[in-house]
Amino acid sequence: MEYGSLLAFILFFASALVMVGIFLYLYALVTPYDDYELIFQHNNKAASIGFGGSIIGVSIPLYSALVNSVSYFDFLFWGIVAIAIQLIFALVITRFSSKYNLTKSIEEGNLSVGIIMAFLAIAIGLINAGSMSY
Repeated sequence: MEYGSLLAFILFFASALVMVGIFLYLYALVTPYDDYELIFQHNNKAASIGFGGSIIGVSIPLYSALVNSVSYFDFLFWGIVAIAIQLIFALVITRFSSKYNLTKSIEEGNLSVGIIMAFLAIAIGLINAGSMSY
């Protein structure tokens, strides 16, 4: 058995999980509503769907960074870039949508808005990942 490969797997896997955890924390700070309260205390399905989409959206480019990186530090760099892009997207879409009040719609549990938020986060994640495929 190759212990070096196993240790590398554990290092990359654990680092990716930590990065997802950091993203979840920062995403909750970036959005103007309290995702965790809406999901866990108010059973808000729109917030849950949007939040779930953001998790998938950040996981896709993290996967791309894992697959395409030439070293551990290369992975860390591109993982941080992936997280930053997803957070910037969340910030822009939730804070600067003047025509439609996404915050109010999510807080009210509008499933249509939660679904479109999820799909947008996944789409940005795919574009993000594709841009890393060097």
